[in-house]
Amino acid sequence: MIYDVIIAGAGIVGLATGLKILEKQPGTKLLIIEKEAGIARHQTGHNSGVIHSGIYYKPGSLKATNCITGYKQLLEFCDKESIPYNICGKVIVATDESELPYLETLYERGIANGLTNIRKISKEELKEFEPHAYGIKAIHVPYTGIIDYKVVTEKYAKNIILNGGEITLLEKVIGLYDSGNAIEVDTDKQSYKCHVFVNCAGLYSDRIYRQNNDDSSVRIIPFRGEYYKIKEEKQYLVNTLIYPVPNPDFPFLGVHFTRMIEGGVEAGPNAVLAFKLEGYNKSDINLFDLYRIFSWKGFRKVARKYIKVGMGEFKRSYSKRAFVKALQKLLPEIQKEDLVKGGSGVRAQAIGRDGRMIDDFVIKQSGNIINVLNAPSPAATSSLAIGDTISDYVVKQI
Repeated sequence: MIYDVIIAGAGIVGLATGLKILEKQPGTKLLIIEKEAGIARHQTGHNSGVIHSGIYYKPGSLKATNCITGYKQLLEFCDKESIPYNICGKVIVATDESELPYLETLYERGIANGLTNIRKISKEELKEFEPHAYGIKAIHVPYTGIIDYKVVTEKYAKNIILNGGEITLLEKVIGLYDSGNAIEVDTDKQSYKCHVFVNCAGLYSDRIYRQNNDDSSVRIIPFRGEYYKIKEEKQYLVNTLIYPVPNPDFPFLGVHFTRMIEGGVEAGPNAVLAFKLEGYNKSDINLFDLYRIFSWKGFRKVARKYIKVGMGEFKRSYSKRAFVKALQKLLPEIQKEDLVKGGSGVRAQAIGRDGRMIDDFVIKQSGNIINVLNAPSPAATSSLAIGDTISDYVVKQI
């Protein structure tokens, strides 16, 4: 089977890329290969459904530029396709004096990224937005919204099929070879050839990357995020979204409160090392995955650097009391009995050999192979912008 373009991975980034290619180059023979029985089964289908504004990201970074552009494209797409969303806004709250300098940094980043309607608010003004939240200062971000990204990806997939693209399920990419004239893609079912290959395989992206590249500077490490749900009778405690000031050295946003588009309120997530690439439960263990994690020099450096933070995350994973204590910094009225177990997700976090937890998106090109090696949050918000970036290169080669 010969295709112009083959994409590995039917998550939101892979599907957005396929959609953009077909919009820019109608008639492209395009195939998306997905190992699961349906689309959006991993990061896309397990996130908290937030439309991110772009306030957190360093101006000029791929995250900043793609989030701002992708935000606008996402809302336009949703309006066109009648996908429900709610731009409800959120607050980022400092609960003690030590957090004020980084709160100011976030405000400056937001302004630099074009979010001119954000504003710093006092603890009294905070009560106007979130009467039950505690904080000494905060930033109100009116751009933030909520959505169901599974619905978005279903619309992406539908439009891909309508435009002549193909999506195959229950098929896993196991080999990749660039002969110079064509790229051979082997799966556990058959072989294909294509002119351009795009790797959007999320948790498996580094493994596919290594099949045709000797670069070992980046490895994907899985981090599980666990959520609780607030019982219905206590959901009045949260109006929209309440976030803490994040640790500037750690690429996670901290436990927070999120009102969901389908109803209800989630609390979380934490960020614990998963012992399996798709380790959604504490009991999920894969010895080969563990070996790849702990044998990686970059991970050992990260583990030493963040040992205290990591132990705190594990404590919150195994102790509901500790999880609640973290939540009470933002919402003092929340109690252990107000929470019931929610879902979980696994973040594909790229770590460098030098021990850096890579905070920006990473897209690497090798000949006619494009690898998306780090696309955590806000990749869902940014998906159409990331798809634009990749498709601009692809259409020049086909």
